[in-house]
Amino acid sequence: VVEIVDRYDDACVPAEIPDQDEANELRIGFIRDDRTDKTCIRNITVPRRMKSPIFVYYQLYNFYQNHRRYVRSKNEEQYTSPSAAHATAHCDPESVTPNGQPIVPCGLIAWSLFNDTYALSINGAHLNINKKGISWESDRRHKFSSHVYPNNFQSKTPIGGAKLDPHIPLSQQEDLQVWMRTAALPNFRKLYGRIETDLEADNVIRVEIQNNYNTYTFNGKKELVISTTTWIGGKNDFLGRVYIVVGGVSLLIAAAYIVMHIICPRPLGDPAYLSWNRNGG
Repeated sequence: VVEIVDRYDDACVPAEIPDQDEANELRIGFIRDDRTDKTCIRNITVPRRMKSPIFVYYQLYNFYQNHRRYVRSKNEEQYTSPSAAHATAHCDPESVTPNGQPIVPCGLIAWSLFNDTYALSINGAHLNINKKGISWESDRRHKFSSHVYPNNFQSKTPIGGAKLDPHIPLSQQEDLQVWMRTAALPNFRKLYGRIETDLEADNVIRVEIQNNYNTYTFNGKKELVISTTTWIGGKNDFLGRVYIVVGGVSLLIAAAYIVMHIICPRPLGDPAYLSWNRNGG
């Protein structure tokens, strides 16, 4: 697996903001200012040849999508039928607009939808990112209806994240579908799209980032990840370490039992006590 990880949340703030903990309020002010251009250019070098499909992820740190109230803040009935638009139970404070109109999709999960964007190019030639088919097929077919459209979404302040095109049904809003599958751990990555051309070693990818998503409020981090996969999935150092540790412990336990058996073996049972050997039975 060839994997490129680039952290950009610190690099994509104005140079005059000092790189210090007390400067976090300045970063928060920058990210919340709608009048400020948040375009950021990053150059990434491909270390080795990467064969397509190549997956593009965004990775967030210190974001607790597993918080109980956050996980409950949705109503799946609303996604399946236009008649269920008013089914906004558990969605507070993002359930209805100030004038009482239902928000579709409602809840904090949808409201906090990731809204950084990435545009890639090599030597001035645009590198296309295919954003079709990035969500679960079951979500596109069954969980999100082709008859339900966003309504009153991100229509009141504060704005949590990305806005949705009200003319596209939820079944085609795949970025939303990926985001709505909440992560179990506070550090996670989610699929942004796929690059369907090979990348050669030493290619320099120019990444134009729109740094919109506010991770500065909760001291989070953001990373862009470009990675290939194998038949057993992507790069996962943690899982490999766990397998090695558990396998090593198992071998040690097996060796200890072998030594115990050699030093003080367990005597075999007397076959005379078997039921078919008693009383000539």
